[in-house]
Amino acid sequence: MFDRYRQEAEARRAKGLPPLPLDEEQASELCRLLEQPPPGSEALLLDLMENRVPPGVDPAARIKAAFLGALAVGKAGSPLIGVEKAVEFLGAMQGGYNIEYLTTFLEDVRLAPLAAVQLKNAVFIGDGYKKVADRMGTNPWAGQVMVSWAEAEWFLNRPGLPEKISGIVFRVDGEITTDDFSPAAEAGTRSDIPLHALSMLRRRVDSPLETIADLKKKGLPVVFAGDVVGTGSSRKSAVNSLVWHIGNDIPGIPNKRRGGLVLGGKIAPIFYNTLEDAGALPVECDVTALETGDIIAVFPRQNRIIIESKKNREVPFYLRSPVLMDEVRAGGRIRLIVGRTLTATARRHLGLVESDVFARPPRPAEKTGGFTLAQKIVGRACGKKGVVPGEYCEPVLATVGSQDTTGTMTRDELKELACLSFGADLVMQSFCHTAAYPTDRDRAMHRNLTAFFVERGGIALKPGDGVIHAWLNRLILPDTVGTGGDSHTRFPVGISFPAGSGLVAFAAAMGKMPLDMPESVLVRLTGKRHNGITLRDVVNMIPLTAIEKGLLTVAKENKKNIFSGRIMEIESDQPLTVPQAFELTNASAERSAAAAAIRLDPEQVREYTCACRNFLEQLLAAGYQDAAAIRRRMAAMDTWLADPDLLAADEDATYAAVVDVDLSALREPVLACPNDPDDVRILSAVAGTGIDEVFIGSCMTGIDHFRQAARILSRVDKLSSRLWVTPPTRMDRDALAAEGALAVFQRLGARIEIPGCSLCMGNQARVSPGTTVMSTSTRNFPHRMGDNTRVFLGSAEIAAVCAILGRIPTVDEYMRFW
Repeated sequence: MFDRYRQEAEARRAKGLPPLPLDEEQASELCRLLEQPPPGSEALLLDLMENRVPPGVDPAARIKAAFLGALAVGKAGSPLIGVEKAVEFLGAMQGGYNIEYLTTFLEDVRLAPLAAVQLKNAVFIGDGYKKVADRMGTNPWAGQVMVSWAEAEWFLNRPGLPEKISGIVFRVDGEITTDDFSPAAEAGTRSDIPLHALSMLRRRVDSPLETIADLKKKGLPVVFAGDVVGTGSSRKSAVNSLVWHIGNDIPGIPNKRRGGLVLGGKIAPIFYNTLEDAGALPVECDVTALETGDIIAVFPRQNRIIIESKKNREVPFYLRSPVLMDEVRAGGRIRLIVGRTLTATARRHLGLVESDVFARPPRPAEKTGGFTLAQKIVGRACGKKGVVPGEYCEPVLATVGSQDTTGTMTRDELKELACLSFGADLVMQSFCHTAAYPTDRDRAMHRNLTAFFVERGGIALKPGDGVIHAWLNRLILPDTVGTGGDSHTRFPVGISFPAGSGLVAFAAAMGKMPLDMPESVLVRLTGKRHNGITLRDVVNMIPLTAIEKGLLTVAKENKKNIFSGRIMEIESDQPLTVPQAFELTNASAERSAAAAAIRLDPEQVREYTCACRNFLEQLLAAGYQDAAAIRRRMAAMDTWLADPDLLAADEDATYAAVVDVDLSALREPVLACPNDPDDVRILSAVAGTGIDEVFIGSCMTGIDHFRQAARILSRVDKLSSRLWVTPPTRMDRDALAAEGALAVFQRLGARIEIPGCSLCMGNQARVSPGTTVMSTSTRNFPHRMGDNTRVFLGSAEIAAVCAILGRIPTVDEYMRFW
């Protein structure tokens, strides 16, 4: 093992990578070697034990904790690790398997002082809290630990944010998406953070990592700056990659870093929150004066940046909350939340008033008017009538979703959180991004994640079942809150706040999530759609209207976006089905909205929930696990169906803005143009553009979209463009096959993909380089679907016509097929 590890480590070092963390087998062998260390290996063995074993409840951590525990009580021996060092190493394991040993040591006169020191600085205590609390009356060391937790010494013992942060700027112009930071084509390496980070920005700028390395030679921390930072998917891998290059190593946690400073003219909401989780400091400010190589000084408490290399030019900024500085000090937002809860619980146990150690979030403005629908749904999850914009809250979550290209990161975060059973009522894991063309690594991941999630009480889908959103939406409860590790986790009923994998892990483990309640923007859909205008056209008409009203700009410098970071609340004067509602709420991701909620008819929701309840019975009969979680959700649906009432916005509810969209004014389809989902234009403005490939699929599609496309395509005998067809679920695929629609696509030579994300993600199948594409998918960022592609986004109907003609049709040509 030792020789093999060194060979593998050398191979990675040659690529500029640290060695992989030790697995369970390697950790066991390491423990044996530490008992009788080979000459000359002492320093390496100690480093491996201290820094190369994953923390929390990783299987290797269990081996490490057991060995250190045996060393501490004398049941094992090592010439390199004495009793004091063994307890110290145990304390550095964050939480999980080590806590059982440390709390037990409080009963040992010899070990109690050592264990108390380690417990005082721990925050992921879990069941260990009760053991300490129960002993504090008779055990002085337990009493000391409780007092320490109450006084927040775990926090105060860490260095605070300095008054001045010096750095050297690495600047990237324009919009930097999460796909730039974490390319979809490299999704298989995301859980190996250092390896995945090698791909960061490679397709966006020339020699980005070489430039960063040269900047570091100046002896200053690198500060990342960009006009619009982190739009797109909710990939913590994007933050992981960025922080790997600008952050700091974490003692005792291999191959992961935290910290760093990110400056953005606009930082996308999910990316902003994920930076908080990583212990980085996100700052929104005017970045137009910043260039790569600039030397700057940031004064976080004075809200100003000095560009020292430009005659001390000053740039002001507004730090959203003083809590941000606490998050950096604590080592990240999640660690701060868990630690604050520990301190508050200990203080209540000791009969003390609330601690004044921690910064408080800004007090929201006084409530005027009633509550919006979103404010009521979140309020109910907090045990209140409603919450106001700016209010910090921690809503209870009914539903949490995890998908495969972020699932391995969520798994690792759950291990660090010492999670052995889920706290959220329902947690689902899918395999929609990797099922079509699985590698050996993917197949192993499918097995391992399935076992991991089911063991903790979650529901695991099967490869080939299809897109997670199409499944998760069948499990949601009306008027409840959820989250998911994919930015398109946007519920058609209730509300969801998508998040990065770290926050998804926290939500799954704790059953709640931190939330600074965003403002809401009301989108009112009025008027009746004309013939030929689809709901996808309505999706694109929303940003078109916002552009016309000056509420949204396509240009990235000084970009305007009324929806960014806010909740999009939608009302329609025409009836909408629940699947139609998802098409609308789903698209709020492209608007960079924090969430979306939509007013629906209670009868529509009742019928939908009844169908979903029957669907869950089918899952049970098919042997899906965890059965208890499925039955629990069925019971919750039965409870709601017994009294099918829906929350509604108050008539005097107030909004940050109201966008009125008159559907009767639209007489031709609207498309999103290459390569920006905000760059929407009417059909006649782009008609005649040649189309090489067409994709009909993604979570933006439902079975009716494929039916309509098949209806159009059934009229012709050949196609002029290459056609890809990917039903979102196996149920849709089977129904389309039974109806004969699938046969239409097959007759025309379409490439029919296994149900899943396919080209929308672009991590497995990809279109040919340099092609122009018409797609029904969600996003059209550069290089997402293929290298150097130009991608239009539109309805399934217009996609079908493009496949026939080989170009974007005129309005008349389109209407002839309607």
